[in-house]
Amino acid sequence: MDKVIELFLGSKHEREMKRLAPLVAAINAREPEVQKQSDEQLKARIAAIRQEIQNAIHPLPENAIERRKHVQAVLDQYLVEVFAIVREAARRTLNMRHFDVQLIGGIVLHEGKIAEMKTGEGKTLVATLPVVLNALSGRGVHVVTVNDYLARRDAEWMGTIYKFLGLTVGCIQNQMGDAERQEAYRADITYGTNNEFGFDYLRDNMKFELEAMVQRGHVYAIVDEVDSILIDEARTPLIISGPSELSVDLYYQVDRIIPKLVRGEEIRDKYGNKSTTGDYVVDEKAHTATLTEEGVAKCEKLLGVSNLYDPNNIDILHAVQQALRAHTLYQRDRDYIVKDGQVIIVDEFTGRLMPGRRWSDGLHQAVEAKEGVKIEAENQTLATITLQNYFRMYEKLAGMTGTAETEAEEFAHIYGLDVVVIPTNKPMIRKDHPDVIYRTEKEKWKAVVNQIVELHQKGQPVLVGTVSIEKSEKLSEMLKRRGIPHVVLNAKYHEREAQIVAQAGRYKAVTIATNMAGRGTDIILGGNPEGLAKAEADPQKDPEGYAKALEKYRKLCAEEREKVLAAGGLFILGTERHEARRIDNQLRGRSGRQGDPGESRFILSLEDDLMRIFASDSLREWMRRLGMEEDVPIESRMVTRSIERAQKQVEGRNFEIRKHLLQYDDVMNRQREAVYSLRRRILEGKEGRDWVLRAAHDIVGSLVDTYCPEDKEPEEWDRAGLEHELENFFGLNLAATDISWETVTRAQLEEAINAAVEARFEQREKTIGAEAFAQLTRYIMLSVLDSQWKDHLLALDHLKEGIGMRAYGQRDPLVEYKRESFELFQDMMERVEDQVVQYLFRVELVERVPERRRVTPIRATKEEASALAGERPEAQHSPTSGPPTTVRRTVPKVGRNDPCPCGSGKKYKKCHGATTGVAGS
Repeated sequence: MDKVIELFLGSKHEREMKRLAPLVAAINAREPEVQKQSDEQLKARIAAIRQEIQNAIHPLPENAIERRKHVQAVLDQYLVEVFAIVREAARRTLNMRHFDVQLIGGIVLHEGKIAEMKTGEGKTLVATLPVVLNALSGRGVHVVTVNDYLARRDAEWMGTIYKFLGLTVGCIQNQMGDAERQEAYRADITYGTNNEFGFDYLRDNMKFELEAMVQRGHVYAIVDEVDSILIDEARTPLIISGPSELSVDLYYQVDRIIPKLVRGEEIRDKYGNKSTTGDYVVDEKAHTATLTEEGVAKCEKLLGVSNLYDPNNIDILHAVQQALRAHTLYQRDRDYIVKDGQVIIVDEFTGRLMPGRRWSDGLHQAVEAKEGVKIEAENQTLATITLQNYFRMYEKLAGMTGTAETEAEEFAHIYGLDVVVIPTNKPMIRKDHPDVIYRTEKEKWKAVVNQIVELHQKGQPVLVGTVSIEKSEKLSEMLKRRGIPHVVLNAKYHEREAQIVAQAGRYKAVTIATNMAGRGTDIILGGNPEGLAKAEADPQKDPEGYAKALEKYRKLCAEEREKVLAAGGLFILGTERHEARRIDNQLRGRSGRQGDPGESRFILSLEDDLMRIFASDSLREWMRRLGMEEDVPIESRMVTRSIERAQKQVEGRNFEIRKHLLQYDDVMNRQREAVYSLRRRILEGKEGRDWVLRAAHDIVGSLVDTYCPEDKEPEEWDRAGLEHELENFFGLNLAATDISWETVTRAQLEEAINAAVEARFEQREKTIGAEAFAQLTRYIMLSVLDSQWKDHLLALDHLKEGIGMRAYGQRDPLVEYKRESFELFQDMMERVEDQVVQYLFRVELVERVPERRRVTPIRATKEEASALAGERPEAQHSPTSGPPTTVRRTVPKVGRNDPCPCGSGKKYKKCHGATTGVAGS
């Protein structure tokens, strides 16, 4: 059906181009009029439009969907004029005029979609159009890049246009303090990396002062290299962690026994029954390593434990499993490197080092033990969010990349983003040769080197894509033996990476890089004269020297460009297919920019990981029957299509994994939103005194239910137990009240206790001072909430670890996880109420310490004092390091979602439990 529609109406992307054509024509029609205006007139017009837009959008609707529609409708009215002005501003400041296809890309981004534009089509410049238009609303625009270098480069480069038009630009960098970050976020346009934006959000929700928060909302974001950020990096959540109390010695002990285990394999008999050999089996496809029964017995013997699966040995079992993964699935110089006595993760997609990042759940400690370096203490999660859930917070999200169409289904399903393929400004004339496949890896590398030597002798520049540092260095050694000058780009950071890649188009250049290295940097045939001149003279310190160098290199690069064009343009040589077609397409896309000639080819072997693990047995059998001989490759479109089918299967599998992880994270996300919303209300002063009194009434109700149950006569009530708990929670002496125990009813008793509790609260408020008590209340509420949230995150991690086993009992693990995590959340919120009330009602004044500038908060016990002494939650002792205080009950407590016992038919929280506070709200 789709094919029939396409035949008569054109493809979806062609229909999009027809829809947007009138807007492009209208912008072009404005150009002569805008060109006549002076710089001051353009600035004045932008300032006037800004005021008109801001007047038109206020007041903003409360509902986020309605708000987006309202703002979008207002901005659409000014699109043609603003785009025409931005195009003129770019021409005057950077001598760059937006092509028509770039205008289309800008409209697509403004509509909140993904613009797929080939490499070299000027995506950085495209973003300026919707950025300016949306920044005029005064609500802030975030431009998200893949690394700090690109964020800084783009903010400075495109900032020329923004500043010309009177807009402010900020850039978030890794080493910035809070004051600098606040200033950057207050700007009209803020550049930064996905990690910096995400971590700032988490850090903001750990602050104890509203004024200390740096972000001001999530309105509109444009994500550069959107596939890399929203798909590749979305597998790993952002985590802020603090030191855990677990000992690291266990990892050293366990690491010593792993080399003594023997790897086995899974075998099937003729009836299809499975059995295993050896001590453990590795499934590379599923990326798992599992102990066999023999392996478990051997580990128990080597470690001197009787039962590895005894609950008391759970930490030992966990350490064994992570050590096994570290030894069998994680390779040095592929997944990580060891540098200066530290294990540093290598990004599997970009080949870049990721200093500061650590694998979670003890895996990093297991790798450190394996490599014999110092093991850093294991960390406990304090705050976490996935990139999916962070970016879904924005009212409007857009993205741009050279490769998104293959992942269109995932973008639509998870982010609600449509992908629009923008045509190139000039026709693409790059030749993409079929894959060449050899029998063994040794034959493949020999062929790769021969191909590079041949291209080098011809003068044609070649960019070689590898999948790991190890492979890059192996190829480099082989080229050195053949005397071929070359540059290796692996795990070097941003500036150096961009400089190397920018010169990869020079005559006779050979550049070896990981498949995605240098994204965001154009490869200009003949070389980049500005980069070469900067390497010779600093434009800031020696402008004269720089000008001379620039003139010299412009001539040289122009001459080299002619030679490179005659040789056939940039040749892309892939040495291995990646799991995702997208990353292969990104590598290919480095060649053939703006109508330049170019070529691409992948040289593979049957021993490559993708072919070995995922390619079908029928493909291998078919190639064997063809009688593959040594050093004789097979070149066939059919084989290339078979490989692409294998890649599609892997992509589908990875999509399902990400979707599955997101379903679990969505459960926690709703809880996170509830906690962060409460935190925000506390900081804004909307929750405090009333919240504490509601919680106190809730606790009183629970205590009366427990110690004075309705089904018992007053003389049977546990008066001593009630008095003890009231003293424990509120410091309240019930004997001092005028309660007549002989005649009092349950309702009267609860009312009298609530009155006594309120009186004690007011008395404490008066003694300490209303303002000081309000500050103390806020601090205690935030401290307890943060501490309990941290413990709740740990509990959810443990719940998630074993929830998959429920499937064996014919129960849906996701449904079970939702149910149990909700119960854990309710328990957590009740503990928050219990502990906040305890701290506030039982603290005592202490004297001011002369050497400190601020008054030490009031305290009651040693444990509480440690909770109140800190200034930052992430750096201080937890206020609930001891076991949480719980209400002791002799009868089941009415749950907040249970039917109310009064018989009204309503839920308890909507009836007699209406004053129960957050967990029921």
